[in-house]
Amino acid sequence: MIDFNNGSLFKLAQCDPAEIVPQISGLLLEGEAVLVAAKTIRDFVVFTDKRIIAVNVQGITGKKRDFSSLPYSKVQAFSVETAGTFDLDAELELWFSGLGKVRFEFKGRFDITYLGRLIGHHVL
Repeated sequence: MIDFNNGSLFKLAQCDPAEIVPQISGLLLEGEAVLVAAKTIRDFVVFTDKRIIAVNVQGITGKKRDFSSLPYSKVQAFSVETAGTFDLDAELELWFSGLGKVRFEFKGRFDITYLGRLIGHHVL
């Protein structure tokens, strides 16, 4: 399982979901759609219409990967922090039943308010 409390692990930038989908297509359920994708140099996170899939690419070659599936149905609460003038990073924190807090940090011009609405739509 990925250590979600290590914020430096997930300093994510938004990316085109089309470049990520081939890497997780075997995990997607029939009819499950990828809505938002974000990545670091190697790791990435996708937000589908059913869950969050976080992928930690490991090893020198990157062939070993840890896939964590976080269903929206287990989210008890969430928090969104927008970027500021000097602090350009945005944050999403989610509290999962049985898992605890999961935190993602986003850099650049990531639309965190859209992501907050997306999470709210699937959680509330």
